[in-house]
Amino acid sequence: MDSGFYASCAGLRAQSQALEVAAHNLANLNTTGFRGQQTTFQSLMAVSGPAVQSVLGNVLNSATNNFGVLEGTHMDMTAGSMEATGNPLDVAIEGAGFFAVQTAGGTRYTRNGSFHVSSSGVLVTAAGDPVLGDPALGAKSVINVPAGAVSIASDGTLSVNGAVAGSIQLVEFAPGTKLISEGQALIAAPEGSAKPAQQSALKQGALESSNVNSIGSVITLIGVQRQAEMLQRAMSLFDTEFNQIASTQLAKV
Repeated sequence: MDSGFYASCAGLRAQSQALEVAAHNLANLNTTGFRGQQTTFQSLMAVSGPAVQSVLGNVLNSATNNFGVLEGTHMDMTAGSMEATGNPLDVAIEGAGFFAVQTAGGTRYTRNGSFHVSSSGVLVTAAGDPVLGDPALGAKSVINVPAGAVSIASDGTLSVNGAVAGSIQLVEFAPGTKLISEGQALIAAPEGSAKPAQQSALKQGALESSNVNSIGSVITLIGVQRQAEMLQRAMSLFDTEFNQIASTQLAKV
């Protein structure tokens, strides 16, 4: 019975974590370039003492001690829809690439190409972080944009009034690279994992919307809430049974 209580507790904790992920996805439904998170679960076998060797014993042991826990999350790399804006400083990515930006926490990556020019003439993100340029000019080179008509080519070359002003850095990651979402469409990646993009291109005057599916996310949120409620009720039942045993049976010992 105590195994059932612990299993319910582990399941409730896992569903609570999944609930946070689902809520985070929904909160970023309208965040440009946002990549949704998907949860993965695993079984954790809790064994105490010598295992029962009989077939029935093994089945019961597995049923009562096989706890469901949240293994982690991974990023949904599905592309969001591309929406034309007509703004020459809005840039969308076709392919799996990312922009590199310099934040207070170091170099981060994003699909949010809603850029503007700062008061000092530097190309920055909506949050004010400098967009990194050609790495050949330095690992943290920024792009200075003089006044004039801006044109951004598919390879990232930025020109003003026909003269090249810089190049927007575009990177890609190998499949399986551990990418960590930090909110506001910013992504952290392992040191040295970013490589120059080979199969991505830029499209000026457009932005990529969040890849979170509103209907699917709401259904997921409701399902996780219901599972959490069921596990909470199961814990209450186990707790009630514990109290009855403590007040009736233990008193007779």
